[in-house]
Amino acid sequence: MSRSALKLHTPAGRKALDKLMHEAQRKAEALAETRTAKPGKSPAARPVAAKAAAGSGEIRIIGGQWRRKRLPVAQRPGLRPTPDRVRETLFNWLGQDLAGWKCVDAFAGTGALGFEAASRGAASVLMNELDAGLQQQLQRLQQQLQAGMVKLQRGDALSCLKSCSGQDLVLLDPPFGQAELFDPALKAAAEAINEDGYIYLEAPEAWDDGRLQAFGLAVYRYLKAGAVHAHLLRRQKN
Repeated sequence: MSRSALKLHTPAGRKALDKLMHEAQRKAEALAETRTAKPGKSPAARPVAAKAAAGSGEIRIIGGQWRRKRLPVAQRPGLRPTPDRVRETLFNWLGQDLAGWKCVDAFAGTGALGFEAASRGAASVLMNELDAGLQQQLQRLQQQLQAGMVKLQRGDALSCLKSCSGQDLVLLDPPFGQAELFDPALKAAAEAINEDGYIYLEAPEAWDDGRLQAFGLAVYRYLKAGAVHAHLLRRQKN
């Protein structure tokens, strides 16, 4: 029935018009939902996604003198701050108090691991980052926290590790997409720690003792959280 055929002055005509309008509204809403459900089809969704990718996030210090402190960090493709749960578990393994420890965060990124170690009393934390923008961000956070025990260095992680010795803790969180970095980083880290030192390894897969034997290392603690495999390593005992 067309609207022109309706007699709007009659109750039946008004009722029929209401029914037509309701049906048209229902179809329009159903069409809108269908378009929204298709990935990449909604024009409104693209600016939001772009804003999220280019915007800023934050990391939260879990414990120590800066406990619950939230620090703003840039969001970059491939940048993957260690999750809160994993960091909390790691420092539980280490005993919470790192007073007097010497630490190296070789792939510092957002600084989540290195600043956590500094917050828990480490005497020195060398934070190394190759990316100039991230290194500048680390400098701003260091100044914000007045973290005098933190030393910042821009450069290659392997060169950084090879220049270190006598470390109590080496933090290794290489980009998951660069598998070629893991073996040389572990080799250099094994030579950088002291006899009773620890290496924290964050990887996209589990490393067992057989695979670590070539570096003279063994798994001390292990946790899987989502896509993250967290390992605390120590020297093999004879």
